[in-house]
Amino acid sequence: MNMDSTLPVTDPIPEPDPGFHTAIPLTELQHSVERLRNEVRKVIVGQDHLIDLLLIALLSDGHVLIEGAPGLAKTLVAKLLARCVHTGFSRIQFTPDLMPSDLIGTSVFDPRTTAFEFRPGPLFSNIVLVDEINRAPAKTQSALFEAMEERQITVDGKTYPLAPPFMIVATQNPIEQEGTYRLPEAQLDRFFFKLNVGYPTLDEEVTILERASQGARMLSTDTIEPVIGPEELQRARDLVRQVRCEEKLMRYIAGIVDRTRHDGALMLGASPPCLACHPHRCTRACSHPRSRFRNPGRRAGDRAARFAPSRATDPGT
Repeated sequence: MNMDSTLPVTDPIPEPDPGFHTAIPLTELQHSVERLRNEVRKVIVGQDHLIDLLLIALLSDGHVLIEGAPGLAKTLVAKLLARCVHTGFSRIQFTPDLMPSDLIGTSVFDPRTTAFEFRPGPLFSNIVLVDEINRAPAKTQSALFEAMEERQITVDGKTYPLAPPFMIVATQNPIEQEGTYRLPEAQLDRFFFKLNVGYPTLDEEVTILERASQGARMLSTDTIEPVIGPEELQRARDLVRQVRCEEKLMRYIAGIVDRTRHDGALMLGASPPCLACHPHRCTRACSHPRSRFRNPGRRAGDRAARFAPSRATDPGT
């Protein structure tokens, strides 16, 4: 899914029916999301849509590709998200000379035991920030395929499962094309979202200047405290999976995906994994009655409107 974080909010969130009671206990999930959002906002000014979509991907167990011009806090927001979740974090700066073994690790001979010992690379973490992902060639990109899709890494014929949660947040700069490599379609297919980050508004830039004048600590990640751990995150993901999707909604999603395969403006339509995983999981994460996530979902639908089948007169569709 390709999302534009600069799209305006045009319609208010309708108030839920006061007589409605959900069968799924969502209070803990709502509190966790709100704490995560508030913690990130201690440093990030604006970019509410970007933050919400990152949280949706986190709850949906998906990877994210963030694209934008330099200086738009792409790397910073990924570091803040990792700091808010009390899990392992690693950052990999992609360069043209990076090798696959620099990511997944390598076997090193130990003379004391006269055996090879596997030394895991930075990909063996929970939230992995891949900075400037398009700076590395396809050979290096291939090291991410198995980890992103199957949550495991195979080295020297032995498979090592990656501990959950495992999420890759990658960034790329669309401006500078020298020394960059186009990401393979097979890799793009493994990302849950591609988020396009825009410039802040005038008022937001004034706020940034005011914070900067108060000292470097106002813009530092040191002010961020972990608010949830792996167990709490897993409980939140389990709640998201319990959300039931009606057959009409699934058919509507399938109709949108099918239209992408028959539109002359597109070189390649959406793949079956995209149909089975991404929209379905995103819809679940956006669906609870008081969720602010329904705005990102609505804007996503607006972007996909040209591929959407005509709505039936039944409001349930």
